[in-house]
Amino acid sequence: MLKHLSSDKPGTEPLAEALRACRPHLLWAAVFSAFVNLLYLTPTLYMMQVYDRVVPTGGLTTLALVTIVALFALAALAALDWLRGRLMLRAGLRLDRLLSSKVLARVVDLQTRSPNTLALREFDQVRGAIGGQGMLALFDAPWTPIYLLCCFLIHPAIGLLTLVGGGLLFLLAWLNERDTRPRLKKAIQSQNLAYAALEGVAGQAEIVRALGMRQSSIARQVEQRRLATAAQADAQLAGGRYAGAIKFLRLILQSAVLALAAYLAVNNEISAGAIIASSVLLSRAVAPIELLVGAWPSLVQAASSWKVLTELFVDTAAVERERTLLPDPLGRVQVEGVLVKFPDTEQPQLQGVSFTLTPGTTLGIMGASGSGKTTLARVIVGALHPQAGAVRLDGAKYEAREGDELARWIGYLPQAPSLFAGSIKENISRFSAAAGLSPDVADRGAVKAAVAAGAHELIQRLPRGYDTVLGPRGQGLSAGQAQRIALARALYNDPVLLVLDEPNSNLDQEGEVSLMRAISGAKARGATVIVVAHRASVLTRMDRLLVMRDGRVQFEGPREQVLEKLRASAGRRNGPSAAASEPVPSTRQAPLQPEPLEQAASARDRTAAKASRRAQ
Repeated sequence: MLKHLSSDKPGTEPLAEALRACRPHLLWAAVFSAFVNLLYLTPTLYMMQVYDRVVPTGGLTTLALVTIVALFALAALAALDWLRGRLMLRAGLRLDRLLSSKVLARVVDLQTRSPNTLALREFDQVRGAIGGQGMLALFDAPWTPIYLLCCFLIHPAIGLLTLVGGGLLFLLAWLNERDTRPRLKKAIQSQNLAYAALEGVAGQAEIVRALGMRQSSIARQVEQRRLATAAQADAQLAGGRYAGAIKFLRLILQSAVLALAAYLAVNNEISAGAIIASSVLLSRAVAPIELLVGAWPSLVQAASSWKVLTELFVDTAAVERERTLLPDPLGRVQVEGVLVKFPDTEQPQLQGVSFTLTPGTTLGIMGASGSGKTTLARVIVGALHPQAGAVRLDGAKYEAREGDELARWIGYLPQAPSLFAGSIKENISRFSAAAGLSPDVADRGAVKAAVAAGAHELIQRLPRGYDTVLGPRGQGLSAGQAQRIALARALYNDPVLLVLDEPNSNLDQEGEVSLMRAISGAKARGATVIVVAHRASVLTRMDRLLVMRDGRVQFEGPREQVLEKLRASAGRRNGPSAAASEPVPSTRQAPLQPEPLEQAASARDRTAAKASRRAQ
């Protein structure tokens, strides 16, 4: 079984490597299992000596010596059995240390393509099976022929009865596996779906309550759980029938071997001590089969979980390959023919998107709902991998840098701030102290980023300042405060590429001013800034504009040229209503039109001219 688990099939390499690291534990457990199974012969030998030597002769000294030897052997058996159980537990713990971080990393890497939030639970199933009774039963199974041989040594008839009984038990075990495997697979799938649905509802509990979906959500969860428990009960009932039949057959065999041994003893073909010895040997011969039947559901579930994990680790070469250390980037961004199509959708979300930005350039992205603005932002920051095309930073594809090393140079503010449980300082510093960065360096970087985002005073007014602890999903802050903290996180470590998706959707006037200063500061130090926004107050500060429509770039270029193209396009469509369909309507103000954008820019220029004349 271990050889099958550590095969060279795609996706098994990290798992096989971890199993090889646990090989000493498994080998020693197998060695101890050999001694344990040999020492299990102690009760048989002891009974034979007592009935055959002590009782007929009345040798109390022999009884005392034999008893001392038996006690010593049984103590050694208990110690070795404890040691092999401890070894298997340690193997499971070592497997956890070696693989849990890799499993979590793959879950994060694949979340945008094929989410699997239950992968760690699948891994726990494998770890639990390796450290459980099922694996010990596998170690004991090869010793069944030894006990069978001892039965033949006592008498061929007893050996034959044990062989036939063991064959019948094995047949029942095979029928159990054949009948319960599909039921167990269905039960596991139903259970995983129920857990995933529960996590989804729990993660949106506030929305569920606010929309009056509490009762309906509970009803759906109860129904999904009912289906899962029904499938599990069906599998347990099917397995229970075979377990009961196996237990019944084992008891019948024990009684039959006692009767057969008594008959042979009456005919003086075996000694009286062999009667009890025969029963003990038969019990030990069939015990691994009974244990395997009892542990079969966990072993089947572990095998299914192993398959899930191998699928999780398929195509990890591109992620884990060695990479040449590249020089620090300056912020030149190239988007080349990017194509993105989500599963189960007919039309691609992005089609042939291409543009280039030089360091120190600011780009505003606008477009109607569903035009692909947020998807493009996710591709640019490396959160979403395109099916075709590439994104380059200073000429190098994103894949040329390891994920965290690439993200070091990129600042990202998503539509939802997405803060995490932990202190504000930890959120701003991206929890870098947990990855080994000096706490002092992380603290200084967090404060510097907060100052750049204009959030330093806001944070200082909180009850514990930077040490204020947030709950799950950043609970404890208002939407505007969370957005400003997330902006500071985006500015942490002075990224050369800054991507802000609706950065002012929850900001008041003070927050807007801080945002403008942060963008100007990033531009001044040479960073490339990309902003997805609706409000003219942000887009009028951009050097270039990019207009998305149906996943394609409709217009891209210097701000004034794009505005002119928008006006011309609106004119050709005979009316301003057509132009209004280009940008995304905002929920907080009137739809952003090219004309108001131009007017805002003109008003800003007139204000600057008046200020200049006053200064003269």
